[in-house]
Amino acid sequence: MSVRWGLIGASTIAKQFMINAIRAQADGEVAAVMSSSAERAEAYASENGIPAAVSSLDALLSKEIDAVYISTTNELHLEQGLAAIKAGKHVMCEKPLALTSADAKKMVAAASNAGIIFGTNHHLRNAGAHRAMRKAIAAGRIGKPIAARVFHSVFLPENLQGWRITRPEAGGGVVLDITVHDADTLRFVLGDDPVEISAFTQSAGMAGGGLEDGAMCIWRFKSGVIAQSHEGFTTQYAGTGFEVHGSEGSLIATNVMTQKPVGSVLLRTASGEEELSFDREDLYTRSLRQFHAAIRGEGQPSATGEDGIWSLASAEAALQSAKSGKAVKIDPKLGSMN
Repeated sequence: MSVRWGLIGASTIAKQFMINAIRAQADGEVAAVMSSSAERAEAYASENGIPAAVSSLDALLSKEIDAVYISTTNELHLEQGLAAIKAGKHVMCEKPLALTSADAKKMVAAASNAGIIFGTNHHLRNAGAHRAMRKAIAAGRIGKPIAARVFHSVFLPENLQGWRITRPEAGGGVVLDITVHDADTLRFVLGDDPVEISAFTQSAGMAGGGLEDGAMCIWRFKSGVIAQSHEGFTTQYAGTGFEVHGSEGSLIATNVMTQKPVGSVLLRTASGEEELSFDREDLYTRSLRQFHAAIRGEGQPSATGEDGIWSLASAEAALQSAKSGKAVKIDPKLGSMN
């Protein structure tokens, strides 16, 4: 039985990664695309070989589709997600799930009550590098984890700038765009939950409208691990990386905070240095395979709705900390609280 997908949003990310990932599944097909502009929907459908193009959500949801992929601007996710759930469609939603963790919880609860599979598109959990790090930590190869550092400051290409740097009401800014990923990545690799965050944000010249285009965060985790993360839209030459330091060793990963299956992971211990090998499968293809399996009743999406609530609650707490100048507790059940 095939899984027929409807794309909500004629987006760059769908074109670059998701359409191919859906078609890479033996049972996957892209049946329709929706854009608020009928012209854009038509052009996108013809460019990407999609049979149907529509310009309203109702028209998309009335098609014979089984699942939707939501990649519209952030303020639209909640309404579109709830409508898809009500129509009985499985949902894969881009991060952040909504503009507030309270809204994200509404959507995830609605999916759960309706028996709908709901996934958050945190692609980095599917990276071979990140899974190799998680496995090494779980196997005790660095001893007791003590600290972590994430380098995830990049340069936002011109074709993606738009609303991300100009529209606060659409959920723009680097924290809702990248800090959510770092929250999820730290949780996944460490197998640990963040409990508190302190953040500084900056506007280094790219973002307008009172939005931030850079952030540095200090995190405290349940186990006592402390972490630092740097997110940015304005650093062209920084490169990305992820380090976890433990009592018996360190994991040093380079060029791994990316949508492509690249980079390297080095394990450094008393016995020297070892480069860890890991699979180089496309991140989105793996994510879709897990999602399709979940639809069949086998396991769950690689990042669940609950994971999406955690990352959004963390980003909210970061924004609150940057505004108040104080450390903020992270509690996904309550939303961020002082």
